Amino acid sequence: MTSIPDYMTRKHRECDDVFSIAESKVADGNWPIASEKWQAFKHELLNHFEQEEEVLFPTFEQATGMTGGPTQVMRMEHQQMRALVEDLDTAMAAKDTDAYLGLSETLMVMMQQHNMKEEMMLYPMMEQNIANGEQIIEQFQMS
Repeated sequence: MTSIPDYMTRKHRECDDVFSIAESKVADGNWPIASEKWQAFKHELLNHFEQEEEVLFPTFEQATGMTGGPTQVMRMEHQQMRALVEDLDTAMAAKDTDAYLGLSETLMVMMQQHNMKEEMMLYPMMEQNIANGEQIIEQFQMS
């Protein structure tokens, strides 16, 4: 069985790896591979947000009664990252190296800070408070 912290942290690392490849390919001017990796990253990131916002956060909130705490902050940060993703999409479509690399740096810093909060605080809290965490992760793995 995989725990919530183990699985979600692994997904963070996988997203980071694909994002780094996309950024590297943009820097090299290899737009076809950059676009392919960017699309893969974007799909994984948005799927990750969806799993958190539609399953993990509500389950945690129901289990703890905390609706205005860490999950609310995470949702707000997700919204900020979604806005950056849209801007990165535009830069990728325009093949604008400078815009893409500037925005990607901003997104990377934001993701690192966000992921640290989830990995150090929220995911361990979820593991302690969500009774069926392993079942939820099994569903995530099958989707």
